[in-house]
Amino acid sequence: MSAPVSSGAAPECSVVVPVYNEQGNVVPLFTEIHEVMSALGRPFEVIFVNDGSTDATVEQLRELCARHPELRILDLDGNFGEAGALSAGFEAARGPVVITLDGDGQNDPHDIPRLLETFERDGCRVVSGWRQERQEGLFLRVLPSRLANGLIAAVTRIPVHDNGCGLKVYRREVLKNVQLPRGMNRFLPAILGVTASDVAEVPVADRRREHGTSHYGFSRTVIVMRDLLALRCIIAQPRRRETACTWGIAAALLLHGYGDWTGARWLSLLTAVLVIVAALVWWNLRRFNRAQREGVFRVRREYGGASGALSC
Repeated sequence: MSAPVSSGAAPECSVVVPVYNEQGNVVPLFTEIHEVMSALGRPFEVIFVNDGSTDATVEQLRELCARHPELRILDLDGNFGEAGALSAGFEAARGPVVITLDGDGQNDPHDIPRLLETFERDGCRVVSGWRQERQEGLFLRVLPSRLANGLIAAVTRIPVHDNGCGLKVYRREVLKNVQLPRGMNRFLPAILGVTASDVAEVPVADRRREHGTSHYGFSRTVIVMRDLLALRCIIAQPRRRETACTWGIAAALLLHGYGDWTGARWLSLLTAVLVIVAALVWWNLRRFNRAQREGVFRVRREYGGASGALSC
């Protein structure tokens, strides 16, 4: 059995689960997580981060935390996206090992022990799940996902096959002061500054969603492609790269004007493309840097746990 957090035992593992309108999934998901983590026989906490749900998600979680001292609920003051919810959970986590799962129940908590085994055996800083037999549409979800993951691996030189899998294990120090702008969670673990030797992958199950509807569509792939342009710059000195992009845009605009003035149509077209690309990179760098300064979430209230939080 687990050592309850209320007994004074500091958690060895913190399980972070971002949720948005998952009233049909949170109870069975917590039950599974609690069963798996209790069987491991080490103190743990489970942190559900409510990202502005408009259904009964929080109410159902509060009923659970009255009976389970391991459960904490962070109720965010608005909808900040999965990246913001994860950032909040990372900041609140007290265990030296942080485990993440998606809140829709498609990640199987019973895969957690295998990830932890690899994590401890290999001394990794991050272990990422690699979903097998995907339960999604081939052309609208699976193939675009494979393309995006291939591009991310090429850009970051971290050969992770499934960056989008929510089931991951981290050393907490890797997550120190992480503030992820909206959508940047799709580039974990690369955005954390780890190297290829720090990361391992474990094949995991991909389950069908039992309740509710997916919050993602094909547009997410387009957004990933857009944000990917700036990824290498974000990993390496984002503030300096933002300044360089500003000067690059100015230089490209001057060249564009020169192409128009001289009638060099090819130069005008080339510089127009360069301006668009540079502007997208600059925009992503700017919002990343702003996130580090200002943060990406606000916590309205916290329930449960043994930290003196509000009563359930």
